[in-house]
Amino acid sequence: MASLPNRQEEAQQIDQELFNEYLFSVDQLMELAGYSCAVAVARCYPVEALKKDHAAVLVICGPGNNGGDGLVCARHLKLFGYKPTLFYPKQNNKPLFKALALQCERLDIPTLSFFPTDPQCIVDSFNLVVDALFGFSYTPPARPEFSGVIQSLIQIQDRVPICSIDIPSGWDVEKGNPEGLQPSLLISLTAPKQCATQFKGQRHFLGGRFVPPTLEQKYGLRLPPYPGTDPVVELKVPDREDNSQNQS
Repeated sequence: MASLPNRQEEAQQIDQELFNEYLFSVDQLMELAGYSCAVAVARCYPVEALKKDHAAVLVICGPGNNGGDGLVCARHLKLFGYKPTLFYPKQNNKPLFKALALQCERLDIPTLSFFPTDPQCIVDSFNLVVDALFGFSYTPPARPEFSGVIQSLIQIQDRVPICSIDIPSGWDVEKGNPEGLQPSLLISLTAPKQCATQFKGQRHFLGGRFVPPTLEQKYGLRLPPYPGTDPVVELKVPDREDNSQNQS
């Protein structure tokens, strides 16, 4: 498995170097990250394998960059043949985020005006949920407007697959959260965060095939090789021997 950034601070430093030293733009990395997430979701939950009509996916987006990744992911899932629906309760007014939201709107991706008060509504309406609420910059506890959403996801996590982008929402980026959300799929971005050692779900992917080798060497990331032209690579989930495509 890839080595892990030890601290939230180190993950932030890597992002800053990508922006400042390698001159990647935020929208450039967000597009690559969101596309990677959509590919990982499609790899694990193919459209043709989903039971409910229309391959319905609920994509929950927060106000930060993790939410932006979710918006990009939703757009690509739509193009892949899924039927995504957004829940985007606190929309970011920066031009990049407004553009991403508009692109989803122009693809006829609906947005929920409120989150269902009964978690069973999610179970009845969606095949799976993409959790793009909080990323590695999050510091617990969640604000009231988001904590209820996380609690609803915890209530349904054994009945509807949940796919978390970068870290499961509500987790401390270093310590995790054994009592919190436990997604089926984790899609780490750039490099797995330290809390990924606490992930006990079914499958774990690394996405975002954009880290320059010099940056990888500087931080000792030891990232696994990506197969062929894939934007994602599957990582080993600890204590799971039934994952035939794991990377060591």
